[in-house]
Amino acid sequence: MTLPAQPTTPVPARESTAIDAAANAYTARLLELDPGFATELGHPGRETEYRDHSPAGLEAMAAAARTALADLAALEPADDVDAVTLHAMRERLGLELELHATGWPLADLNNIASPAQGIRAIFDLMPTATATDWEHISGRLANVPGAVEGYIELLRAGAARGLVAARRQVSTVIEQCERHAASGGFFTTLAANAVLSPAADDAGTALPADLATALARNAELARAAYGTLTSFLREELLPLAPEKDAVGAQRYALASREFLGSAVDLAETYAWGVAELDRIIAEQEAVAERIQPGATVAQAKALLNADPARTLHGTDALVAWMQQLSNTAVAELAGSQFDIPEIMRTLECRIAPTQDGGIYYTGPSEDFSRPGRMWWSVPEGEDTFTTWAETTTVYHEGVPGHHLQVATATLQSGLLNDWRRNVCWVSGHGEGWALYAERLMDQLGYLADPGDKMGMLDGQRMRAARVVFDIGVHLELPVPERWGTGTWTAEAGLEFLRANLDISEGQLDFEFHRYLGWPGQAPSYKVGQRLWEDIRDARATRDGDSFSLRDFHTQALNLGSVGLDTLKMALLG
Repeated sequence: MTLPAQPTTPVPARESTAIDAAANAYTARLLELDPGFATELGHPGRETEYRDHSPAGLEAMAAAARTALADLAALEPADDVDAVTLHAMRERLGLELELHATGWPLADLNNIASPAQGIRAIFDLMPTATATDWEHISGRLANVPGAVEGYIELLRAGAARGLVAARRQVSTVIEQCERHAASGGFFTTLAANAVLSPAADDAGTALPADLATALARNAELARAAYGTLTSFLREELLPLAPEKDAVGAQRYALASREFLGSAVDLAETYAWGVAELDRIIAEQEAVAERIQPGATVAQAKALLNADPARTLHGTDALVAWMQQLSNTAVAELAGSQFDIPEIMRTLECRIAPTQDGGIYYTGPSEDFSRPGRMWWSVPEGEDTFTTWAETTTVYHEGVPGHHLQVATATLQSGLLNDWRRNVCWVSGHGEGWALYAERLMDQLGYLADPGDKMGMLDGQRMRAARVVFDIGVHLELPVPERWGTGTWTAEAGLEFLRANLDISEGQLDFEFHRYLGWPGQAPSYKVGQRLWEDIRDARATRDGDSFSLRDFHTQALNLGSVGLDTLKMALLG
């Protein structure tokens, strides 16, 4: 496939409309309700506060969605941008209220994306250069107990209605909270290591004594709050938690819509996932033959793992490699395949302050004073990394993956309203694009090395296996003949994942619990990629000889993140 260069002309500003005003008003209300959201966007003013995690806070969020939908009900689109906004907001906010009505948000607990993690994780995005920055951190540490108290109230309300996360999730979160509550955990370490403006060649300047004292005192409050949360989870919630991990078809269908922005046929998608997994394994076998004639996939990967040129030792080497690879991709793709303005070209690669496993991206602040960042959470004891397995991950999280996608939307203040740029994020759209981007880099020749190609295929295999696992386990479907007999259970699923996910045991354990506790999210990557490719192919068929992949990508990225039904409407009409 030949990919012509993208134009670098910025999209002109458009006149704000009544629908933009309604979207912006809803965004402003979300910022009032959730100071952590303001921190994510880099908005000053409420750096020490948390959202209300109690049932009252949850109801306030639902009320905001109802008000926004009522405001939109009487409005008509003024242009195509408005049409997309209206379609997207009705779909997203309508689904939010459907989910709210089920009561399950009262049981919001899992190992990756619940308040148990979010209350702590907001500190990762807070600046640390000045005394004022550390005053904000100290103030927010002091408010951790209130946030935890509200969260406990939420979970108690859910339990009173018989809505409790599975026992496996509660046990896992107990372990996470215990680490944060430990004397050498996150909060005490944050306070102990606090310095002002650390430069590359020094250790930074010590905080003023009174600030250091307050910081240590408030870190202790936060640590104790996580101890309280640990006790509540162990003593009150765990005895009520059901053993069964599967959430069932009705709840799963809503979760799938949440992460895709589209209602897919789950039985057909499961069958497609099984076939897609078989196809990718066959492709891997062909690449293994290139690496060494006659080698199996496992043997080929063993050869790659044994290659010193493809091995990194220590997290410093990992960060340096990630940064160099990312910088090269940005420099070479900017102006040739994608429009990447100078303000978007900084992407920082960092080791995450946690050890839970996983690699993730956080977007830039609105003014780009905080750049986009790629984070690697390294499990304790892991210090050897293979470049062949992770080259495609850098493209997935960085450019042309999440960074290009998210930063483009952030930059489009002249085209998109605040909700479109900063609020709407649909996993199937965003993660689907990132997988689409991995395949694109293969088409552009960046994965010509058979080792790097094997790594990309390993990632694709993992995502296809997650479709099979996630839908199969939660809907308790029959196990494909290739992988066993009977119906799926969590235990059978773990062995299936072990056979298809070439990751460390620490990462495997994290991923296994993630899929069980966050139904519908993991398949959204591969299913999202499928829907992206379906929309692209339908556009190419419709446009015939006039089809331009460059223009397709430009139009698609300028939409920001929307549900995949909305994406289809916007790109196909």
